[in-house]
Amino acid sequence: MYEPIRTKPVVHRMGATPAEYPHSSRGEALDIQLAGHLAALLAVTDELGLGEGAAEIAAQVARLRGDQPARAPRHSPEDTAALHRRAHDLAARALLVAASRADTTVAILAAERMDAHAAALKSSDLAGAL
Repeated sequence: MYEPIRTKPVVHRMGATPAEYPHSSRGEALDIQLAGHLAALLAVTDELGLGEGAAEIAAQVARLRGDQPARAPRHSPEDTAALHRRAHDLAARALLVAASRADTTVAILAAERMDAHAAALKSSDLAGAL
């Protein structure tokens, strides 16, 4: 029913060969993805005012990006439970990427942050029940 295309494509890049385009390896792509997840986790951690975890996360973002991350000023959050859930999810994503790139330092940090946010959620649920 369909005929195969027998001609070469007519779309050409303006004066560039494929070697001139920037390509990233899988490791570099995972580094970028991991730095993004950690930066988002850092923003939520800063918003919650958790300084002890934020410093460790900021150090890892700086290591992956080669530059210090932007830090958000702390303000009083309205729904801390929602922020803890979000932080837990972001830490889980960071853990998955860290495990796939075999970065044990970040994997341990992400697992610790997941535990901390799960404990905070559990204590807020107990406090709400009382």
